[in-house]
Amino acid sequence: MAQSTMWWILAGGAVALELVTGTFYLLMLAIGLAAGALAAHAGLAPVGQIVTAAVIGAGAVVAWYYVRKAKYPLGPQASSNPDVNMDVGETVNVEAWNTDGTANVKYRGAQWTVVSRPGNNPVPGQHRVAEVIGNRLLVDKL
Repeated sequence: MAQSTMWWILAGGAVALELVTGTFYLLMLAIGLAAGALAAHAGLAPVGQIVTAAVIGAGAVVAWYYVRKAKYPLGPQASSNPDVNMDVGETVNVEAWNTDGTANVKYRGAQWTVVSRPGNNPVPGQHRVAEVIGNRLLVDKL
């Protein structure tokens, strides 16, 4: 069997595996394997084919990583993301603040410790949950 045929079989296998797993990075590696097949067609030695496949495949993976990172930047932390944490955006009523800058509120049937966001004065009243840090609610005054 010709060396180029082996490269094409490997490239096809990578594409098939990508269809099963759903990771786009395997397609980038398949591009590298196809480059190895083209190098075999061009008559390069096996070492040249491997180097070509490795450089093109790795370059495609790195390029796709940076394209994806630029196109889809990271969202907010899970502690302040309302899609992840159902408490973010809810309101609580703070009746009185302690001298250490915390307060205790009854929320969802339990006692929670509330902390005002830095830079805000802790005043009694309605507050919106901005973030959940451990077992504390970080709140903003409404």
